[in-house]
Amino acid sequence: MPTLPRRRVGSSEVEVSALSLGSWHIYDRIHFHDAVAMVRAAVSAGVNLFDVGVYGGPGMPPAYTDVLWGAVMRASGIPRAEYLVSAKLWIEAFDDDGFRPQLENAFFRGGFDRADLVILGDLRRDDVALEDLVDDLAGLTRAGLIRAWGVNNWSAGNIGRLREIAAARGVDGPQIAQLKYSVARRSIPDGEPFARLFADGFTMQASDVLEGGILAGRTELSREIGRDPGGVREAISRTAADFVATAEKLGTSAARLAVAFTLTHPANVTTLVGTSTTAQVEDNLAAAELVERIGAEELRALVEPFWADRGIVDPEGP
Repeated sequence: MPTLPRRRVGSSEVEVSALSLGSWHIYDRIHFHDAVAMVRAAVSAGVNLFDVGVYGGPGMPPAYTDVLWGAVMRASGIPRAEYLVSAKLWIEAFDDDGFRPQLENAFFRGGFDRADLVILGDLRRDDVALEDLVDDLAGLTRAGLIRAWGVNNWSAGNIGRLREIAAARGVDGPQIAQLKYSVARRSIPDGEPFARLFADGFTMQASDVLEGGILAGRTELSREIGRDPGGVREAISRTAADFVATAEKLGTSAARLAVAFTLTHPANVTTLVGTSTTAQVEDNLAAAELVERIGAEELRALVEPFWADRGIVDPEGP
């Protein structure tokens, strides 16, 4: 398998592989031995970033994918120094104690003692001061518990405000946004508000690149997938067969073509994929070769007809 290139997250010292592996209920669905083989194959090929979220909470069904991931990594025998961990922190649970209780819970469940990156969940509260978030994360950085931080699906305006606050305080601000980005959902990352942030050194992690498997041709949904900004999922499903056919004409898979598209964005330092088999890892790893073979501009032109949220979703973001 090819070795992946690495890029720096914003102005931080964290360097991540072009592909990263997610944990959105993934490890709940994989046989343990298969999961160990999968992460070994991924790391051997150059993947160095694992996105690990604690998805269970009060009033929700228990979830164990992060606990299983920790067991998988221990069983794999891969030294901690050879991979990075990105943890999720949820604004809903931010209180007078800050993020530290959440972070320590993530450490306890996942079996690690520091996060190379933390991503703040969607901003759904209007009673949290952005200054408090910046101050709290600066404290976690000083304590050596995190190395860099970013946000998930925040608006360009709010990200800009976080960066202004951090600069005024002389601390590190957000370095990366985890954004929905695919051949179907492009309006926000490709829009002018985020272009201004990217021009200033801000970076992106592309996520939801297969629309829960729809863009790989699996239109019969059997499990939970992410939100549907703009209500375009039905439109995406209607064109999924055509997207698969486009990939086949190129002699590749729909999943590989979808991942390859995300690699053409100059601010995207890593694409988050939800692989559940070693074969899927290998298919995704070949996406970089596909970009090189076709060319970034031609590839983007080929998938232009599948842009479903154009003119529907505000480029500023949520």
